[in-house]
Amino acid sequence: MILGIGVDVVDIARFGRSLERTPPLRLRLFASSERGLPLSSLAARFAAKEALIKAAGDSTGFTWQDMVVTSDADRRPSLRVTGTVADRLAVMGVTATHLSMSHDAGIASAFVVLEGP
Repeated sequence: MILGIGVDVVDIARFGRSLERTPPLRLRLFASSERGLPLSSLAARFAAKEALIKAAGDSTGFTWQDMVVTSDADRRPSLRVTGTVADRLAVMGVTATHLSMSHDAGIASAFVVLEGP
């Protein structure tokens, strides 16, 4: 059963300007494994985290570091959740998260589906 869906889009250039203007933002939004990625990948990961928040209903108590986008051997993205985010999803009854991301023509996007029993 689908428990939540979320989608988000990010203007890559605008996101880049935000990161340049506020350098600590990169540290707050991204895990160390994500920080060195190209801007388009960071924007897509930010969109993924925002889409997860939307799928969960709100971000109360969420910590950005508790949402990390990872990729498997085939480069298929997934969300690794820990701490505050994992706790919230457990309360919701989420047993699986599904993630799709893309970036093209200056826009990054992500779509998240939360699934439960």
